[in-house]
Amino acid sequence: GLGLKASRIIVEVRNRKSWDLSVAVEDLGADAPPITVSVTSDLHIGGVILKLVEKSQVKRDWSDHALWWEQKQQWLLRTAWTLEKCGIQADAGLIFMPQHKPLRLGLPNGLNLRLRVCFSGPVFRTVLGICKMLNIRRPEELSLLRPVEEKKKKKDKDLSEELYDLTEVPLTSVSRPCLYNGMPAHFADSPKTEKVYKMLSVSQPAPPPEAIAKLYRPASVVDKAHIHSRWLDSSRSLMQQGVQENDRLWLRFKYYCFHDLEPKYDAVRLTQMYEQARWAVLLEDIDCTEEEMLLFGALQYHINKLSLSEPQTMTSSPAMDDLDSALQCLEVKLDGADTCEAVITVYFCLRPKRLTLKGYKQYWFKFKDASISYYKSREESLGEPIQQINLKGCEAAPDVNIVGQKFCIKLLIPAPEGMNEVYLRCENEEQYSRWMAACRLASKGKSLADSSFQSEVQSIRSFLAMQQTNPNTHNTHTDDSTSINTHSLVSPRYSKKYKAKQLTPRILEAYQNVAQLSLTDALLRFLQIWQALPDFGISFVVVR
Repeated sequence: GLGLKASRIIVEVRNRKSWDLSVAVEDLGADAPPITVSVTSDLHIGGVILKLVEKSQVKRDWSDHALWWEQKQQWLLRTAWTLEKCGIQADAGLIFMPQHKPLRLGLPNGLNLRLRVCFSGPVFRTVLGICKMLNIRRPEELSLLRPVEEKKKKKDKDLSEELYDLTEVPLTSVSRPCLYNGMPAHFADSPKTEKVYKMLSVSQPAPPPEAIAKLYRPASVVDKAHIHSRWLDSSRSLMQQGVQENDRLWLRFKYYCFHDLEPKYDAVRLTQMYEQARWAVLLEDIDCTEEEMLLFGALQYHINKLSLSEPQTMTSSPAMDDLDSALQCLEVKLDGADTCEAVITVYFCLRPKRLTLKGYKQYWFKFKDASISYYKSREESLGEPIQQINLKGCEAAPDVNIVGQKFCIKLLIPAPEGMNEVYLRCENEEQYSRWMAACRLASKGKSLADSSFQSEVQSIRSFLAMQQTNPNTHNTHTDDSTSINTHSLVSPRYSKKYKAKQLTPRILEAYQNVAQLSLTDALLRFLQIWQALPDFGISFVVVR
């Protein structure tokens, strides 16, 4: 028993024996020798850091610094753990470095930022901090990935991308930053950062076709699957995945479940979402039909036009927000009341997708809420309809010829297999004005009880009156056709298939259907059509 007790005492004495530990301090420079401190195995990590700071004799804020174990590729963030518990011995290669470092970040709209991010926490927490700084809600939808390695030619070596430095912008710790003049307070400190925030929340002009042709495009399904090898692991830190200071990464939407999209608060989120969808279409990362591509091109042209012409009013006052909320609640109550439900019953003609001489058939139509129902006759309208069509999210396009007394409405209705087409033919201008206004409101999820119904009817009547005074409306787009950059609005496949003079009139024809949309509605419409594509949300994985 006495011998066993003596051996325990010897072991305890050996454990308390001090030994030298060399730690490199990154802030002292790469050529500076490591600092050697005398430690014991029962000394905790916080004690090692305290000795390092005292021996460095540098007076500064060390609160953001931590120890990085190079051989194990791990951070020593638990300062209460002892060296013995961490498994650290004299030959451990430790580096004392800051946890937040500059990183070059590429956004979906092509903007390149340089900002300070967390290199020690999981990537999920790093993305959370980036989204807080950029005022992007729902950060769980985004993640970081490595950019595509592009082979640059010799003549392109001198071309450097424009980089906007935001390393001086303080990192916010609040869950929702305080807004000043519609933007986070940390962006309103200087005109430089204010300009960067406006670039984040406004769509950028389309690049020339030559630049689009040089960008990486997946040539096969295997190429589309390779993107999964470039996503970073959300549960590990940047340092653990080999990302160093000033490296370049991309911030992209990874999970296509977009929740709680509010244009009033999501200016940056909505713009970046649109830009990612736009480039997915232009670079043929997602397949679409020719008609859908023309509609995408028309929406891009409209959005670019509004982004350059409309003043970006980002002011938001709490009083106006409360008033908008009260009006929305009142509108919901009116929509649910029986006395405010409006039903229009009129003879219509339904034309199938295949055009024939006798393609139109007469049906009795009813419009209620955001849906239309049709019956064989008026007497059967009291029973079950032949079909009920929900118009929420649809595209209502005019097909009007005043001289020929043609008043048609072309409905593009989202469906799992693509866009279904339904043609409605009205008897006269008054009928057309009311039904066209109803279809436009229904596409936004609004009923006929909405307060904007009468103003929508009046605007359509004014449009028809303009056509009567100037029947040659097809010549009114001469100025647009000369200024539109057609090949920048479609993918290279269609740029090679058609000439600019062939694409321009078709895009301008589709543009007439969306010309009355506001900037926010145009962005939302683009995203709706993108989400309705058959390949939307489908990922490819290589199985060996």
